[in-house]
Amino acid sequence: MTMTNKQSGTNVHEIADGIYRINTPVLIEGAGGFSFNQYLIVDDESLLFHTGPRKMFQLVREAVAAVLPVERLRYIAFSHVEADECGSLNEWLGAAPQSVPLCGSVAAMVSISDLADRAPRALADGELLPLGKHSMRRFDTPHLPHAWECGFLIEERTSTLLCGDLFTQGGADLPPITESDILGPSEAFRHKMDYFSHAKNAQVMLERLASTNPTTLACMHGSAWRGDGAKLLHALADALSA
Repeated sequence: MTMTNKQSGTNVHEIADGIYRINTPVLIEGAGGFSFNQYLIVDDESLLFHTGPRKMFQLVREAVAAVLPVERLRYIAFSHVEADECGSLNEWLGAAPQSVPLCGSVAAMVSISDLADRAPRALADGELLPLGKHSMRRFDTPHLPHAWECGFLIEERTSTLLCGDLFTQGGADLPPITESDILGPSEAFRHKMDYFSHAKNAQVMLERLASTNPTTLACMHGSAWRGDGAKLLHALADALSA
């Protein structure tokens, strides 16, 4: 793990081949420790998944620059429209002149075509985007866990699912990647601060994600996770339907 900003604790860790977790721990009044993660996929056309909030832009930029020149970024991607997902989108578009926003068709239609300084590249549900050695496939997951435009990406070569707000874990001092239980802590967090929309077809969407058999889950908050991702996604589906 490489510390890129000692004052904030921002750090970078490679969680899969060519995929880096950028982590900033924070303390939130009334909620305790928390963390924000972005994921950098280094390739011929490099991709950043989540931008972090606008006020964290310089911290995340420092971390990206520790891995590759920021100007090499081609895609600025995110799961849904929210400050920690895409709050500094336009700052990234300015820092990486060849980059474009990458999102689903709904996000492009209702928000990003207006909010972003450059036109987005909208991925259709199931569409595959080659980056070079890595390839990203889009899965639309409306309202899972929230937002109509929500969706996730799986990197097919490393079987890494960029799963956004699924399996959110509280805490500011967690390991970069773990093989320990994250469902228990994430369910405890969900019951304390319910951020799920509880879409009626959540189980179907989770089963579809499970069918990709991910071996690494790149969570936006807390540790990334390594193991039988299909089993864990099925367990989350069971927990949500209980």
